[in-house]
Amino acid sequence: MGKPKQPFDMGEYKTDKLDIKAWLWGMRNGVYISPIAVTEGRWAIVITINSVENRDPKTYTKGDIWPKVYEYYKYYYKKNENKI
Repeated sequence: MGKPKQPFDMGEYKTDKLDIKAWLWGMRNGVYISPIAVTEGRWAIVITINSVENRDPKTYTKGDIWPKVYEYYKYYYKKNENKI
């Protein structure tokens, strides 16, 4: 039996009020943005809107992944906030 793998370090990100507001809006409106591991230390982002998946063609490192995830949430929140 092998030794269990350690989880990848995805870095830390301190959210602000707008990040949380945009994330909650996304959860309530079928917008889900998730990082997925591509290689050790690199992640891609999958954006699911009403069960339709799209993948960001770029990959990100631990210092970049969480800011980019929340940037996408804020983009969709701001794009649709007047339509609610």
